[in-house]
Order: sequence, then C-alpha cells, then structure tokens
Amino acid sequence: MIFRLLPLIFPCVEFLFGSNNLPLPTEELLMIVEKYSHLEKVNSSEILKNPSKITAYSNRGDARLFLGDFLGAKKDYEKMIELNPELEISHWRLGIAYFYLSDFGKAARQFEIYHQYDNIDRENGIWRFMSQFQESGLEKAREGLLSYNVDDRPPYPWLYEMFAGKIKPTEVLKKIKKAGFAPDYETRVQFHADFYVGIFLELTQDSAVEAFEHLSKATNNHYGRSSGAFMWQVARLHHSRLSKSSNELSR
Repeated sequence: MIFRLLPLIFPCVEFLFGSNNLPLPTEELLMIVEKYSHLEKVNSSEILKNPSKITAYSNRGDARLFLGDFLGAKKDYEKMIELNPELEISHWRLGIAYFYLSDFGKAARQFEIYHQYDNIDRENGIWRFMSQFQESGLEKAREGLLSYNVDDRPPYPWLYEMFAGKIKPTEVLKKIKKAGFAPDYETRVQFHADFYVGIFLELTQDSAVEAFEHLSKATNNHYGRSSGAFMWQVARLHHSRLSKSSNELSR
C-alpha cells in the first residue's frame, strides 16, 4: 500500500523505483526520497529568504537531481551560473542534468569546457563521450575523446581505454583484481568500474542484460551506499531508468 501511494506523495518516485527488480531495499529508497525531499524544501525556503544565495540553489539542485527531477536540477544549476558566470566552466553537474534531459549537445559542451578547468579527470571525458555517442554515434564519440597527459585515479585510465576501444570491459575488471588494492579501496574502485562498464555495454553493445547486472552491482556497492556520493546517486538513477525502460519494452 505504501509503495502504491508514493507517486502521490513524491512525483518523481516512479522513476526512482524503476521496477520491482531493485538492488536496494524499499525502505532504503524511501529514506533517500524523504531525505532529499526534505532538503529540497529547506533550500527552497532559503531561496525565498535570499534569492541570490548560490549555495541554496546548489544544494536544492543536487536534491532535485537525486530525486530524479533533472529539469528542476538544471534550472537551479543554471541559476547559479546566472548569479555567478565564473561557475560555468567548473559546473559538470549541469552537464549531467543536460544528459538525462537528452540535451546531449549542451551536455557535451559542458563537459568540454570543464576540461579547461580540470584536464586530469577522465570521468569528465567519459561523460563527454557518452553525450557525443547519444548525439552522433560511436565513431564521432571516439573521434572527440578528450586528451589526457597526466595520470588519473583508478579505474579511470583503464575505463578510458575501454571507451576508446583499446581494451575490453573484462580486462578492466581483471586489472582491478590484479592491482592488489586494500579491500575498502577496491570496493570503491569497483563501484566506478561497474557503473561505467554497465553504461559502456548499454551504449556500445546494446547489451541490456549485462549492463543491468553491472549497474545493479554499482547501485548495491557498499562504498556507494554508505557514502551516498554524488556519482552513486547518479548510478542509482541510471539503474532505475534502465530498469523502467526494460519493463516498458517487455510489455
């Protein structure tokens, strides 16, 4: 009964929950919805008091994005830039909002300009690849891969090679196991690997079953669940989106 009432209480909840095939307990998802619905309200109140408070737009944008309200997040992130144009170059979160709104041209541009701000972070380059792939296909996305000359945190150098077509997803996972990371750190590295291997399989190999398995692992990853990190929230939402679209296709 509670689950059926959720769409009436939280408008984005059907997207958040995706289907009955969930890697997280319903109770945990409810706590996430309640937490970020509360933060959205708190920051909305702050904005009413001070319409120029950038941190309130930032916090509300994140809360909205974590609730699956990508349009609301986009508006808040764009408002931040309107209030302080210098924020545009570093605002990769806006690129993610554009991506999930299927505005892939704007998303690609946002990740491209972020490269001027941080030319080490290959995760940003992966998002640009993803955006260009959706807009123009695999060949164009690989032609447009950003260049990096400085090493990055694992597993991103390996993942970047995978997106470039130089190694296979299985090789990325083998490299993680061979690296001999401490258990807690390996769990963190494995989260990032499962998330982006899942997306890679979904995009380039049209392998929904394998993609779903990796995205389920990323969503259920202990590091992600315990930290609630931004990209874990995105992985959770991506998993829900894939789950929902798979259910619609099977009807």
